[in-house]
Amino acid sequence: MQIDHLETFLDLCETRSFNRTAERLGLTQSTISARIAALEQALGSKLFTRSRAGTDLTTEGARFEPHARALRHEWHEARRRIQVPDRAAHLIRLGIQNDLAAQHIGEWIADFRRALPDTAFYIEPDYSNQMCADVLTGILDFAVMYSPKPHPDLHFSELGEVTYRMISTDTDRRAEVNPQTFIFAHFSPMFEAMHRDLTPEFASAPVSVGQSATVASLLTAMGGAGYVLERTATQMLASGRFREVTDAPVLRQPVYAATHLRHRITPLHRKLHRILQRRLTGR
Repeated sequence: MQIDHLETFLDLCETRSFNRTAERLGLTQSTISARIAALEQALGSKLFTRSRAGTDLTTEGARFEPHARALRHEWHEARRRIQVPDRAAHLIRLGIQNDLAAQHIGEWIADFRRALPDTAFYIEPDYSNQMCADVLTGILDFAVMYSPKPHPDLHFSELGEVTYRMISTDTDRRAEVNPQTFIFAHFSPMFEAMHRDLTPEFASAPVSVGQSATVASLLTAMGGAGYVLERTATQMLASGRFREVTDAPVLRQPVYAATHLRHRITPLHRKLHRILQRRLTGR
């Protein structure tokens, strides 16, 4: 049995379409069919039925799905375990929300290294959807994100929250902020919905971005107003060019930790969780 066959089977479980899985994996439909046929032959059971209505799992296919997910995870974990750097007892592959990386990664990793001196870290800033997929497949061990994507093999826990404040080059009053020079932020689906609900006058702003550092860069280059992380706001206000829009609502984004369900109670992962929770809550 090859890992490619498992990956193809699990993707097809999601898409229920040989054509769509072929597109997602960058393969031909005949290759997808051949992989599924080889997997069915190895297992001695038919995994899918195909009809004009679409592709469905057989009873055997549905029974095999959780085992396939576990096998895929074990494969990626095995690959990581044999690639631990010299003089390190463990390797943690850590994903972190893009928006948090620039502001927090230095102090977080310093805390991790003090608490886990024999552990090496591979760090990958990314967005929530991709990190959920990478934790699921075993590419990442632990991820810090804004938007959990529920899955039976993933475990999420809330770590705390980060704060965003509105700043402007022109005014400290919300009523005087020009919607045409406002940079609308969509840092997460929850944040975007909250932003639209609490500041509806800016929802149709001509520029919308998904990262605080990008909002800051655009405001520095073009002027205007927008929400940035509180730490970024403090730095920009100190420059003397920006003012805080004091009557604008402060927007708070929850932060979550994600691990594979199998790791939710391991001492190493629990220690990472405690360190991050202390940093984000002060407790």
